[in-house]
Amino acid sequence: MSAESGIDEGRRLVVFHLGDEEYGVPITLVQEIIRHTPPRPVPGSAPHVQGVINLRGRIIPVIDLRSRFGIAGDRPADAKVVITTVDGVTIGVVVDEVREVLTLGADVFEPAPAGTDADGHVEAVAKLDGRLVVVLDLVRLLHEGALAA
Repeated sequence: MSAESGIDEGRRLVVFHLGDEEYGVPITLVQEIIRHTPPRPVPGSAPHVQGVINLRGRIIPVIDLRSRFGIAGDRPADAKVVITTVDGVTIGVVVDEVREVLTLGADVFEPAPAGTDADGHVEAVAKLDGRLVVVLDLVRLLHEGALAA
């Protein structure tokens, strides 16, 4: 891992569920977490872009990670939207449930195993007492095609 990723020193993650799996993103990229309300669709958007919401006067695109990652099943009625800011761009990410904020030491992180991250969206995997938390690289995920068709 590179020192630039922050994994070497450990980090704080916002952990959420998509289906039966747990994912994490650095807390430094999370502005807030809101309850999901149906966004206004935007014609011509990529299939995983649900549309846009008005959040206190700001128009924010909302992407559905279930759709983006090809995860089957229905979104729960009490789904959440994690409002993130990456390189000055604010985007909402729909998740099933926000579980917790964890502070983890560098010793629990491993790079994504070979062959498991063809798109480069996984920064690492954290091993926690029988749990695996996939740490997403939001910069790559949101900048490299998240809003593209």
